[in-house]
Amino acid sequence: MGGPDSLSLIPADRRQDAHAASAPRTPTLARMTPSSAQPRPEAGAAVKAADRAHVFHSWSAQELIDPPAVAGAEGSYFWDYDGRRFLDFSSGLVFTNIGYQHPKVVAAVQEQAGKLATFAPAFAVEARSEAARLIAERTPGDLDKIFFTNGGADAVEHAIRMARLHTGRPKVLSAYRSYHGGTQQAVNVTGDPRRWASDNGSAGVVHFWAPFLYRSRFYAETEEQECERALEHLETTIAFEGPSTVAAIILETIPGTAGIMVPPPGYLAGVRELCDKYGIVFVLDEVMAGFGRTGEWFAADLFNVVPDLMTFAKGVNSGYVPLGGVAISQRIAETFGKRAYPGGLTYSGHPLACAAAVATINVMAEEGVVENAARLGADVVGPALRELAERHPSVGEVRGVGMFWALELVKNRETREPLVPYNAAGEANAPMAAFGAAAKARGLWPFINMNRTHVVPPCNASEAELKEGLAALDAALSVADEHTE
Repeated sequence: MGGPDSLSLIPADRRQDAHAASAPRTPTLARMTPSSAQPRPEAGAAVKAADRAHVFHSWSAQELIDPPAVAGAEGSYFWDYDGRRFLDFSSGLVFTNIGYQHPKVVAAVQEQAGKLATFAPAFAVEARSEAARLIAERTPGDLDKIFFTNGGADAVEHAIRMARLHTGRPKVLSAYRSYHGGTQQAVNVTGDPRRWASDNGSAGVVHFWAPFLYRSRFYAETEEQECERALEHLETTIAFEGPSTVAAIILETIPGTAGIMVPPPGYLAGVRELCDKYGIVFVLDEVMAGFGRTGEWFAADLFNVVPDLMTFAKGVNSGYVPLGGVAISQRIAETFGKRAYPGGLTYSGHPLACAAAVATINVMAEEGVVENAARLGADVVGPALRELAERHPSVGEVRGVGMFWALELVKNRETREPLVPYNAAGEANAPMAAFGAAAKARGLWPFINMNRTHVVPPCNASEAELKEGLAALDAALSVADEHTE
């Protein structure tokens, strides 16, 4: 439960090799129906009233939303004030990689608050130092310097700034079908419609098509063709933009919100080669895919690729306290050895957030959470989703790895027409809304984006919980089937 020495620096001879193989272990967090999930509708009404009076919600038309009032959460579940319990197949916003309220992480935050709740980032603080060490142990290659931010978007902001300063070049290339954050630069390198309203700051940003065979922009018929043509397209884009003007290429290792499109073999290695050829900084965004989500500590490990900069957030501490960062290669770190890096944040490496990260990483190692995600993804989730696809005409494609999956829902399997139009809203989105309502009615909280539902439960979810959620998903897909041709 996090004794007084839980945040002490670990001697080198006791450090765990993050990449060593280990047998799958069952996470020890107890699963139960909390007694506090009893109905309290009056309290819920008060919470909802205060929210509607004063809280301004992100990505929303404020008068058209009805935010659920959450009474509590534990493990893979949360519940409302009416006593309804939901199995969370969204992991919050794909960040509760070890579930809600893990007792060891909660205890670590409480302990840190008792001894040093906050301190300025210019000082060496034990929790910050230990968090950086544990992260650097697990990052690929020589990404051994850690710059802490408050979340994923500002991690992307700083990675781009570092790349531009390192190269002296202005442009950044990023993919359509991507999401990198909501701050000014991060939203401009984003490749989905959330960018459009903020494109006034897009100077120096160029978008290109990354591989996605199911909806290929390259008329490809095989993964090999898709990879080869996508790399040719990217190199042509570099050539026409002027290689000497391109500071960085940023990619989500596996795009998350945009659809969990696992890149074909050889693609990321090919991007690495192009970056080396033209002196471009290669940035991998692991904000969503990192820290066990794909069955590896980082998705880059699946492809044996080492970027120059790597952003992270979300799963680093299961979202218990806001934290993000940039893992920096030796070559780029040397740029700022005697030249000041012109950037920082008041709460960079906040002690409470770092204490949560230390506890989370240790929990993941002790309980075999990464191995659990890999094993159950391969043995339970993947096979079950493919079986659902055989029976439900609304499922056009299943794709994913670990605890990171997406179902592409279609109106017509032959034509692959999406179940709803791209960026649909209002009545046009009714089929997906009906599917979501059916899932929630069966106690499953889904992650829905455009014409997709993502299956992204906590990485330490049990096999029984996964089967419970998959059964609810099966029933909800029958509602989606009603809208197929």
